[in-house]
Amino acid sequence: MIADAALPVIWAGLIAFAVLAYVVLDGFDLGIGILFAVERRTEARGVLMNSVAPVWDGNETWLVLGGGGLLAVFPLAYGLILPALYPTIIAMLLALIFRGVAFEFRFRARSGAGRALWDTAFFVGSTCAAFAQGLTLGGLMQGVRHNGPAYAGGWWDWLSPFTVLCGFAVVAGYALLGACWLIWRTEDALHDRARGYAALLGPVMLGLTIIVSLWSPFLHPQFWHRWFGWPGILFASPVPLLLLGLVYGFRRGLDTRHHLLPFLCVIAWFALCFAGLGISFWPLMVPPDVTIWQASAPPASQRFLLAGAVFLVPAILAYTVYSYWVFRGKLNADTHYH
Repeated sequence: MIADAALPVIWAGLIAFAVLAYVVLDGFDLGIGILFAVERRTEARGVLMNSVAPVWDGNETWLVLGGGGLLAVFPLAYGLILPALYPTIIAMLLALIFRGVAFEFRFRARSGAGRALWDTAFFVGSTCAAFAQGLTLGGLMQGVRHNGPAYAGGWWDWLSPFTVLCGFAVVAGYALLGACWLIWRTEDALHDRARGYAALLGPVMLGLTIIVSLWSPFLHPQFWHRWFGWPGILFASPVPLLLLGLVYGFRRGLDTRHHLLPFLCVIAWFALCFAGLGISFWPLMVPPDVTIWQASAPPASQRFLLAGAVFLVPAILAYTVYSYWVFRGKLNADTHYH
C-alpha cells in the first residue's frame, strides 16, 4: 500500500512528465508553424506540414492528460491556477483550435489564395499558442494571490515584463525545436535552410534562457533559497554546466552536419529547463505557498485514479512510439499523408 504522503509526490511526477512530453512533442510541431514566417515556398511548406501530419494531433494527448490530472488530483491548484490565468489559457486553446482547423483545410484548399489564407492561419495559430504558453508559465512562476481556496487577484495579474519575456522564450524555443526536427527529417535544400534557422535561433534561445534563469530567483524568496541556499545549491549548481554541455553538443551537431544530434540536444535543453523549474518549485504546486500536499485530493481518490494511470500512461507512450516508428525516415516533396 502506497503511503498517503507519497501519493501527491507520485502524481506531481506524473503530471510533470505529461507536461514535459507535451512541451517537447507539440513544441516542435508548433515550431513548424512558427517557421512558416521564413519558409515561404509553397512546396517547402507542404513538406513542413507533412513532416508532422501523422503525429501532431496525438502529441496534444499529453496536454489533455496533464490538465485532466491537475483537475482530478490537485483540485485546489486547478481552482487557483485557472482563474489567475484564464486569459492566457483561453488564448492558447483558441489558437490550438484555429491552428488545427488550418492544418486540415490547408491540404484541401483548391486555389493558391485559399492555401495562402490557411498558411497564414497556421502560422498565427502556432505562434499565438506558443506565446500564450509562455505567458501561462510566467504567470504561474510569478505566483497566484489567493484567500484560502479562492483566487484573490485581478484579471491582469499575469501580465508583466517577466511573463512577456517567457512568451518570447517559448516561441524561440519551439521554433528551434521545429528547425532541428526538420534537420532530422528533411533533405537537400530544405535541410540546409533548416540548419541555418537552427544556427540563428540557438544563440537567441540561449540568451533568453539565461535571462529568464537569472530573473527567476528574484520572483520569490523560496526560489532564491532553492538556487542559492543550502542544500538546494547542491542540486542547482550542475544545471549551468549541463546547459553549457548541451549547447556545445548542439553546436557540434550543426558543425559536423549530424542529422539527429541537434534535435536530441535541444530536447535535453528543454528537459533541463524543466528540471530547473522543478528545483525552484519543489514542494510547491502553486507559488508562493501552496504545496502539493495542501493542493491534493483525498488519498482514496488518488489511489483510484492511479490505478487507471498505471495502464493509461504506458498505453499512450506505446502508441506514441509506434506512430513515430511507422512514419520514420526522410521526407521530400513527393511524400504525402493526406
